[in-house]
Amino acid sequence: MDPLRGDAEQIFQSGINAADPYLAVKRCLFNDAGQLQIALDMQGSDNRRSGEWQKIYLIAFGKAACTMAKAAKEMLPAHLLAEPAIAVCNYENIIAIDGVEVIGASHPLPDMAGFSGALRIAELARQAQADELVLVLVSGGGSALIPFPAGEISLAEKIATTDLLLASGASINEVNCVRKHLSCLKGGGLAKMAAPADLHALILSDVLGDELSAIASGPTVSDVTSYSDAIQVFTDKQLWDKVPVAVKNHLQQGKQGLVDETPKANDEVFKHAAYTLIGSNAISVQAILHSAETLHYQLHLYSDQLTGEAKEVAEDLLKYAQALLAEGMSKPSAILAGGETTVTLRGKGLGGRNQEMALAFALAETKSPLNAGWVFLSGGTDGRDGPTDAAGGLVDAQTITRMQSANIKAEQYLADNDSYHALQISRDLLITGATGTNVADLQILLIQPKS
Repeated sequence: MDPLRGDAEQIFQSGINAADPYLAVKRCLFNDAGQLQIALDMQGSDNRRSGEWQKIYLIAFGKAACTMAKAAKEMLPAHLLAEPAIAVCNYENIIAIDGVEVIGASHPLPDMAGFSGALRIAELARQAQADELVLVLVSGGGSALIPFPAGEISLAEKIATTDLLLASGASINEVNCVRKHLSCLKGGGLAKMAAPADLHALILSDVLGDELSAIASGPTVSDVTSYSDAIQVFTDKQLWDKVPVAVKNHLQQGKQGLVDETPKANDEVFKHAAYTLIGSNAISVQAILHSAETLHYQLHLYSDQLTGEAKEVAEDLLKYAQALLAEGMSKPSAILAGGETTVTLRGKGLGGRNQEMALAFALAETKSPLNAGWVFLSGGTDGRDGPTDAAGGLVDAQTITRMQSANIKAEQYLADNDSYHALQISRDLLITGATGTNVADLQILLIQPKS
């Protein structure tokens, strides 16, 4: 293997390890003489929340739900735990846990299994009383995994709406704004169900900037968006005419005040609610910086909040690398980033934003060469990029040559949003398997200047 490729994979793995949900939960929970204490920061400091809780209800959802639930169950005072606890997780990350009802569900598009899981979560939360605690473990993917359509909206209509948004290139914040206003659980809905019990959420962030109301669409926190904002997302994307009638009606009724808004910051339901942020993309970016430094690369942080159209971001990153080389780069260098790009679907191929970015970078580099040894990795920390079994792509200076040798044209595959099959043919897919965590994406460009 090319040493650069091996280093890129090692650096990427360090970013995944830094977001290990099992260890993150364990750092934040303490069993003190049969009572639970919860750290209020991710370092597990002495700044803790505690209470004389008579019972603890454990609810987990997201791609890291099983791992987080396993860690929590090991730390909670056993005599206080209301059984069964519940964990709703994507199918790839399911593990069996004693005393926990584990439900597998679909991501990124919801399914009936997820709806069943959402109903069970609501049932559990509503049981909680004033002297009890609802401990909620939140991780990325939670929005899709626990669909609970509001009003007269069917699950099929909600799926169709989500599909429209994902294909439009809508940002995660735009998608979540809509989801919060079509759901009984999201946008503070779960906190509303749990009141008047105490509620504490341990949150693994997959959202840039760690905006809490956007992580899994914020089921335990207040929401600043409105029904009008949700409608605006569709009008801005010129999708309003394609939205299912029941969804349109619900959003319009909400705008008119005929349906309750999502709870806001001053709502009574948040009087006994708190949270701890236990992991994020920013933490993983720091980890890959440290890993690259350990491998003796000169460090360049390109962005710790990378957004934009994947193809365009790839071209901008290439220009940045060319500028560094033009300035006289003399030592092996690592250009690193973290974030979440988007893809506007125009073709019918298979892929994801990381695979598309990797293919676009390799293609752009053939037209404007770096004149140095290089590899570029773009990967999702959950191990799954779009609806594929790949985490992303890992390309190098020979990627396009390998495609040409197989008689395929990279430009055509990119235009058809078929990065998966192009990278499969060139043997440049990044396959990690499900990682059990999800803190958005990481990008690693390693450059070996010519001596």
